[in-house]
Amino acid sequence: MSELPGDLKYSKSHEWVRVNDDGTVTVGITDHAQEQLGDMVYVEVPEQGRELEAEEACAVVESVKAASDVYTPLAGTVVEVNEALTDAPETVNQDAYGAGWLMKLRPASGDALNDLMDPDAYQAFIDAE
Repeated sequence: MSELPGDLKYSKSHEWVRVNDDGTVTVGITDHAQEQLGDMVYVEVPEQGRELEAEEACAVVESVKAASDVYTPLAGTVVEVNEALTDAPETVNQDAYGAGWLMKLRPASGDALNDLMDPDAYQAFIDAE
């Protein structure tokens, strides 16, 4: 398993969140999640402008093994989606914390990040699974 980026927050459903300079957040699935799923063959991202509630199923990642819902770690509005994943879903496998991001949200509340885990807590969580 690779080192967890220290600048991210993590959810129990294996999504990561990066706070951007403009107040939005970028969301993707963790390296752990993509390793469990295997080679991605399809990624469905939510529509731009969609309002999401925290922990709502909002995207689908499909691998050679299984299809899995992606849950938004916090409430907000989708301001951008990674359309490159339509043609290259394997990007999630190759660069889960970089080019494999799924969507950008404008959070409904700044406090929502407090409910997410830091890298140490997430590592302990996956070690206990």
